[in-house]
Amino acid sequence: MGLLKNLEPAQARQAMFPFESDERMHWHFIPTEMFPRKGLLVRDMNPKQRGLLHDLLKTALSQRGYLTATSIMDLETVLKALEAGQRAAGPQPPPGQVLERDPEKYFFSVFGLPLTETLPQKATWGWRIEGHHVSLHFTVVNGTLVASSPTFFGSNPAEVREGPKKGLRILGAEEDAARALLLSLDASQRTTAMINATAPGDMVTMNTLDINPLSPAGLGAAAMTAPQRELLMKLLDVYIGKMTADIAEDRLARVRKAGVEKMAFAWAGETERGKKHYYRVQGPTFLIEYDNTQNDGNHIHSVWRDFNGDFGRDLLREHLKSTPHP
Repeated sequence: MGLLKNLEPAQARQAMFPFESDERMHWHFIPTEMFPRKGLLVRDMNPKQRGLLHDLLKTALSQRGYLTATSIMDLETVLKALEAGQRAAGPQPPPGQVLERDPEKYFFSVFGLPLTETLPQKATWGWRIEGHHVSLHFTVVNGTLVASSPTFFGSNPAEVREGPKKGLRILGAEEDAARALLLSLDASQRTTAMINATAPGDMVTMNTLDINPLSPAGLGAAAMTAPQRELLMKLLDVYIGKMTADIAEDRLARVRKAGVEKMAFAWAGETERGKKHYYRVQGPTFLIEYDNTQNDGNHIHSVWRDFNGDFGRDLLREHLKSTPHP
């Protein structure tokens, strides 16, 4: 990995952890002041190192995914300006409750690699980039990516409503594709899909490590028309399509193998644009959660989770069982 070779020794000590470290599954999407993180801060990298980090991101994310991740990071500048304006116009928050908004306050971590010129041929390792509203995790075994989840993207504000970036909706496709599917349902289908008139205050699973299917599941794909199933697959692509081609193909292959007809779509909350809402899509192997309730329905959290593959835990065990190792 080119980035590791270009780190100073002190930087490498910050970035690198044993693969078995508990740190590998220590994750969240809230600000660092509320959930302390370890790793090497992007702002502590020099320009060359930051460029290599972005090159690494481009190996795991599609162009759409890379632009999403970097736009979310840049949105911290918008959030900083908004919060400064709020403080100037109203009561001051208590000391220590002002959050630092910095597009370079993201942490890079590597798990299980020695700092050598070349990667070992038979290596089990992983890497992560994480901070406010971005949490990406990748696990590699013998040169093959075996896991790419959890994959979290958030956006605050969901829609920028003032300033030079007014109208920006970084995660607009996540909302629009789900709303298109919801609006295509007839009255009976919508009754099944609507699991609650009130949206939950956040994603149900949050940063839970052990992830299981949620209930109620909502409206099954088998009960949808062919055009509705096409809309469901378009919604799925919003999430899968953020990953680079090989990761996306692997995710979609797992979905199809488990059975598209076994997927389900659920909605909670109001249906009018700009109101608080929540949805989830889940199949036998995965869960998508999306919540837009904070800041009066202008703050999105969204995540892709794999029931048997988050952090590579179960997939890694399966791989090691099926692959001879000296």
